Amino acid sequence: ALVTLRRKAKDCRACPLWKPATQTVFGDGPADAAIMLIGEQPGLHEDMQGEPFVGPAGRMLDRALQEAGLEREALYLTNTVKHFKYAQRGTAKLHKRANSAEQAACRMWLAAELARVQPRIVVALGAMAAQTLFGNAFRLTRERGEWRVLGECVQAMATWHPSAILRGRERKDAMYRQLVADLRSIKGR
Repeated sequence: ALVTLRRKAKDCRACPLWKPATQTVFGDGPADAAIMLIGEQPGLHEDMQGEPFVGPAGRMLDRALQEAGLEREALYLTNTVKHFKYAQRGTAKLHKRANSAEQAACRMWLAAELARVQPRIVVALGAMAAQTLFGNAFRLTRERGEWRVLGECVQAMATWHPSAILRGRERKDAMYRQLVADLRSIKGR
């Protein structure tokens, strides 16, 4: 059960990311959700609250989901990496991308979540999540929004991570519109 997985993940020591993190940020949502959204890794707000997508990127995702006509409460939200990785700069904790070994250490948790929830639709938010699902050759800028068969009766695609949109400069509005359009395309699946 997901409750058991969450409890076991809480004590994970498969990589060193657990040491500086406040807590494990495991997935959240209905155990029988038809749709799973997979992000990259928790940020500062997620690390503090222990839930995925609760910071600025989460608020943007909530807005995009609402515009796409999807209810967050019906989705299962998780990340490929379960601990916040950061670089300390004075009093600030700045997000730092998990390396390949740290990502690999968390794959067992993501695989277990996929096996327990058994979603019909999986959406990778960002390049890290997309490459975890589709392989290292996947390029988000080329293949964003394209549906693929992930497994028996499972369709998947990748789109922008809300944090990439927040960091975007001149393409911010276009990226947001693409995220909403990609999320809207779920309804036709």
